[in-house]
Amino acid sequence: MKFEDYRISEDIKANLAKMELKRPTDIQFKSIPAILNKEDVLAIAQTGTGKTAAFAIPIVELLSRSRHADREAGIRCIVLVPTRELAIQISQSFERIAKGTGVKVFALYGGVDQDPQIERLSKQVDVLVTTPGRMFDLASQGHIYFDRVEVLVLDEADHMLALGFIKDIRDLIKYLPKRRQTLFFSATIDEEIKKLAYSLVHKPIRIQISPKDPVSKNVSHAVAHVEMDDKRFFLERLVTENPGIKILVFVRTKVRAERVKAAMERVHIDTVTIHSDKGQADRNAAMSMFRSGKCHILIATDISARGIDIPDVDMVVNYDLPDDPEFYVHRVGRTGRGKSKGQAVSFCSMEERPTLRQIEEYVTKPIKVLEIKRDDYEDTIDLSESKSHDWKTLMSKADEVDKIIAKKKRKKKK
Repeated sequence: MKFEDYRISEDIKANLAKMELKRPTDIQFKSIPAILNKEDVLAIAQTGTGKTAAFAIPIVELLSRSRHADREAGIRCIVLVPTRELAIQISQSFERIAKGTGVKVFALYGGVDQDPQIERLSKQVDVLVTTPGRMFDLASQGHIYFDRVEVLVLDEADHMLALGFIKDIRDLIKYLPKRRQTLFFSATIDEEIKKLAYSLVHKPIRIQISPKDPVSKNVSHAVAHVEMDDKRFFLERLVTENPGIKILVFVRTKVRAERVKAAMERVHIDTVTIHSDKGQADRNAAMSMFRSGKCHILIATDISARGIDIPDVDMVVNYDLPDDPEFYVHRVGRTGRGKSKGQAVSFCSMEERPTLRQIEEYVTKPIKVLEIKRDDYEDTIDLSESKSHDWKTLMSKADEVDKIIAKKKRKKKK
């Protein structure tokens, strides 16, 4: 089925065509009809599957159908998200889908002056994409009213729970009309998330897109055993051997982010960083530089980059392994999105090996190892010009090893 076959407005179809969206992904195919039918939806799908369009397309369609010039002003849809960057990203997606429909979208978040936001809220806002803190702040000042909300979307719900937003979510429900449509989107589900979801939705359509391998098939991921103090040399080599590609580097803390940036600057590699200590203007500037390709290396922490959809990320580097195995899946899911192919490389030090084992248990299989010969390892540290074992070759060899092992297993079964 193609988007042109859906019963949605011609404006939306034209906008999707401009976005080069022709056919729905699995989560879109299963979610859109239910949402158009005004059903509550509980959707679980891994990162990179197109969740935003899965709810944005039908919401814009529903709101545009019932929009009238004499309709009383008021927010009709609230999309609650955990981070500022995600609020910006989702609002931009809504705006692209809603162009020409008359549906107005606004992203609301903290870290910036509230006066321009208050001014914008005084005008037509149909869809408010917002973080909890600034929303409640302006609501308490009398600038936001919830009595006309028809649709509530909780996006990245698992991450909101991890950040302690459950009280904010429950507080919001008290102010919303009881007769509303609730859409609950999450990358994972456990007992806590399930309990919250079923307290918010009414007889929901449950949709779960969960392949056995939580890592997208479009992502080739591997690990290199590199000691903690040597990681900067291998990141330098990786960047040098892959000029011009977009690389998203994940570190564990904001302090580490700045240290890695400084280490790259010493070898004349330009990077930008994004973490919670950065002001919103600096975070927006860093994202803009990375998205546009003005800077090809973005160093980020998990919280700041969770859920961010940056087009054409060629490679993810786990400079530090994440403490939570689930975060590994979210990190590597920043590449290989949609139909694109991507690569992910993790640097694992000796002290991180227990964490690696936990990650392998979570993804249900061993992660292929990039074998680095001792001479090659030492050459990298010494900033040698040797290119005898570049990373692309190592990834290719690891893929070949996987194929040989799979072939042997098939023979044994016969």
